[in-house]
Amino acid sequence: MTVTELVSYEDALTTYDPVMGLEVHVELGTRTKMFCGCATTLGADANSQTCPTCLGLPGALPVVNAIGVESAIRIGLALNCQIAEWCRFARKNYFYPDMPKNFQTSQYDEPIAFDGYLDVQLEDGEIFRVEIERAHMEEDTGKSTHIGGATGRIHGASHSLLDYNRAGIPLIEIVTKPIEGAGERAPEVAKAYVAELRELIKALGVSEARMEMGQMRCDVNLSLRPKGEKKFGTRSETKNVNSLRSVERAARYEVQRHAAVLDSGGTIIQETRHFHEDDGSTTSGRVKEEAEDYRYFPEPDLVPVAPSREWVEELRAGLPELPRLRRNRLREEWGISQHEMQSVLNAGAVGLIVATTDAGADAASARKWWMGELARRANESGTELADLPITPEQVARVCALVKEGSLNDKLARQVIEGVLASEGSPDEVVEKRGLKVVSDEGALGTAVDEAIAANADIADKIRAGKVQAAGALVGAVMKATRGQADAARVRELILEKLGVEG
Repeated sequence: MTVTELVSYEDALTTYDPVMGLEVHVELGTRTKMFCGCATTLGADANSQTCPTCLGLPGALPVVNAIGVESAIRIGLALNCQIAEWCRFARKNYFYPDMPKNFQTSQYDEPIAFDGYLDVQLEDGEIFRVEIERAHMEEDTGKSTHIGGATGRIHGASHSLLDYNRAGIPLIEIVTKPIEGAGERAPEVAKAYVAELRELIKALGVSEARMEMGQMRCDVNLSLRPKGEKKFGTRSETKNVNSLRSVERAARYEVQRHAAVLDSGGTIIQETRHFHEDDGSTTSGRVKEEAEDYRYFPEPDLVPVAPSREWVEELRAGLPELPRLRRNRLREEWGISQHEMQSVLNAGAVGLIVATTDAGADAASARKWWMGELARRANESGTELADLPITPEQVARVCALVKEGSLNDKLARQVIEGVLASEGSPDEVVEKRGLKVVSDEGALGTAVDEAIAANADIADKIRAGKVQAAGALVGAVMKATRGQADAARVRELILEKLGVEG
């Protein structure tokens, strides 16, 4: 049944309860692939990082990547999972041109990590626990590029190009248990979970987890059930959603679509769906297979993985401070509110501010510049904050120049502009642009005298006790010095010369 009008989100939630399941694929940052020695360098020429093993040629045998296994265990531990004492790989059989072996080496009934949870913090500070079903190891497929047609998808294309560089890159798939009880906040919970998981993966150092580059992607499973019922409804699976905002939008849209179908007497089809960034909608992909359709069986060419308990505990002891605990500690150290910390997190600035304080700046100054001037420039250019061409060390130097009085805020913004324009380090920009604060008392005194002489009426008001009028004279001096005077010192000089107490 085709649905042309969605039910409003509010109306959908008066009748139905959403149940979600989130499957997140994380591409590990190993130097070589999961089962062969091919490189994993991004941007290499198509099909230049392949070998008989990842191309599935007869007689080629796989070997497990030890770092991939270690990364999987560390992810499992950070997600409070149990780590299997013995597990093995399986073959997931299906045909698609970007999978040269016609099966994917994955894990089926014996994952390396299982029964965990991740506590996520919503924007109002509420903690929601998402239970983890499993985290298992597998390999990525190749990449198909469909040529011709208007959508870039296979339908309507004249031909397709295949690049197998990605085939065999290590993946960890993290699968939640059914997420119930979120109610109207289900889309927010989905976004917060993926955001927290991304921060955790980055903290572990196992992947850059850049969603826009496909290093982390989420499949959003969603179903509705009438309020008061316990049986789950039929689910849809929106595949390969690659931004936090899109995860939230996909979940919200599917709630509205499911409700519209059910309200009109229709039946939800278990299928995969495609998410469209332009309008936040989803469209049908293919009918979803069940596990038995993949004809799983144990991989005969790989021995089981049996991590020793000593190794697992050694890895547990080496885990970094987890992101939520780290944020709470930093929030207390910085003396900011939960809302302010959430803004810093949303901007992707936590690590940048920490690195700037590590380089010598105080936290308030570091936060001010990253969340103010730099965030504004990132928004204007459509760039991630971390991708701006300025380092935490350079921002720390700007903070130091302001603190020592060599720059004021206006000049500091010009220095940042110069650094972003590749004019050199902060000190080099100051030198090239002549941006130092005018601190020579003689020059300042002359500028103040000229401002008083040119604005005698304002000077008289100040002498009469209207000290706030000094702001106009300060502005005149700042204009005369091209903003390079110390405004506080200028005000002091004005009051001194007019014989008025500050």
